[in-house]
Amino acid sequence: MKKKLLLLLTITFFSVLVLVACGTSDDEGSNGDGDSSSEGEDQAASDGEVYKIGATQIVEHPSLDAAYQGFQDAISDAGLEVEYDFQSAQNDQNNAATIANNFVAEGVDLIFANSTPSAQSSLQATSDIPILFTSVTDAVESGLVESMDQPGENITGVIDMHPDSIAQTVEFIDQNFADSTIGLVYSAGEANSVAQIEAVNAAVEGTSLSTAEATVGNTSEVQQAASSLVGEADVFFIITDNTVVSALEAVVGVAEEQSMPLFVGEPDSVERGGFATYGIDYHTIGYRTGEMAVDILTGEQTPVDMPVEVPPNMQLFLNKDAAEAQGIEWNDEWGQEAEILETVEE
Repeated sequence: MKKKLLLLLTITFFSVLVLVACGTSDDEGSNGDGDSSSEGEDQAASDGEVYKIGATQIVEHPSLDAAYQGFQDAISDAGLEVEYDFQSAQNDQNNAATIANNFVAEGVDLIFANSTPSAQSSLQATSDIPILFTSVTDAVESGLVESMDQPGENITGVIDMHPDSIAQTVEFIDQNFADSTIGLVYSAGEANSVAQIEAVNAAVEGTSLSTAEATVGNTSEVQQAASSLVGEADVFFIITDNTVVSALEAVVGVAEEQSMPLFVGEPDSVERGGFATYGIDYHTIGYRTGEMAVDILTGEQTPVDMPVEVPPNMQLFLNKDAAEAQGIEWNDEWGQEAEILETVEE
């Protein structure tokens, strides 16, 4: 009897050991699966890395806004997940410097500098974080890059001036408004603008045209500057000056009141009441800059290996509504060459 009892106890003891061992094995398997799941989530997160881009823009107006939208669209189309920190400097260079320094302090992965002042401030703030610019007219003259083919270690981009844009616009004025004096209103504090004014004056040489200039320090001075050219100038040519373009309606008002044709630097200004431009699509150059950003963020390329690019094309844009408002006799032949835009009321 005692032997049977001892045998029963022994069997029971080993059964309990087996059950405990099985239970322990199941728990370890569960923990192991949990760790594996966590590792899988970490891997998925690394595959879908979230990048942070600091976007700095000197001021908000339609052309710069279109470039920024194009930049975002290209990155979205590439499937990258990005957090944007957009900051407008409100047309203040000191603000642009503060914005750039804050981006560096935040440790953003890339800076999108939308305008010459924004790009200059960004380059002064960092030599390490990649910087991509657009809406810049002359990247070399403004000190952003050493040359178009060999940019700096951490900066490159797409300029907003087709090499023939100003020359073609001046040629159009000479052919259709011969012997005119071109009124130029711009901010002398913008390197981008000074380069364009020099280009206009160079293009005028050898034509029947001449130029007259008025400079501004801020948007509140634009209307007075434009009015000061009445009686001296026959037509206006407003280049892509951020200060003046921000207050373009003031020039449009003077042009309509005085029946002076208003030539502008880009299509968005045509839609705001300008008569004509040989211009580019700012969404397009922003998009191309975004494609460059994708290559940099994914490690495919670095800025030093990416030459500064120019807009792929340009064309004549005309506004028939503006022509009528500015007392311009319409030439049907213009419509065969140009894309006709209408004034968009804000």
